[in-house]
Amino acid sequence: MSRRSLTTLLAAGGAAAVLALTQVSAHAASVQGGNYGAYGMEGQYPTVSSCAGTFQQVGATRYAGGMALKYFYSSKCGSFARIENSRANCAAVLQRSNSGTGRVDGWVSETVDPGIDYAYTKIGNNLNGRVSRALLACDGEDLVFTSWY
Repeated sequence: MSRRSLTTLLAAGGAAAVLALTQVSAHAASVQGGNYGAYGMEGQYPTVSSCAGTFQQVGATRYAGGMALKYFYSSKCGSFARIENSRANCAAVLQRSNSGTGRVDGWVSETVDPGIDYAYTKIGNNLNGRVSRALLACDGEDLVFTSWY
């Protein structure tokens, strides 16, 4: 895939590109795009000691085909997305907007590892006027998403 076509896919939403990229390896791994990593705490999992225990679920759990999507926020660290009761070829995606307008500038995703039915993303920094939302994508399709917070 050329750099231009990947950039075009990511600008259009990113979830399909996330799944296309993550299906290359047999083991799930975090994938990111846009300017993800530009802000503090990005690139860390929510289990990092300085953030552990500071997250609370925001908004209602969203469902698609029996799978659950949850959005968690910490005023100290930022946010992350979690999916539960998931099937294979699905990913939790966190999209972040720099300006608070809900335009995706950066994203990070995590696919479901073989043998388990959940996944959660690394932290997205939606502090200081930035916003983020969670997304559940399976087989290249965006199934459900949360509001921007």
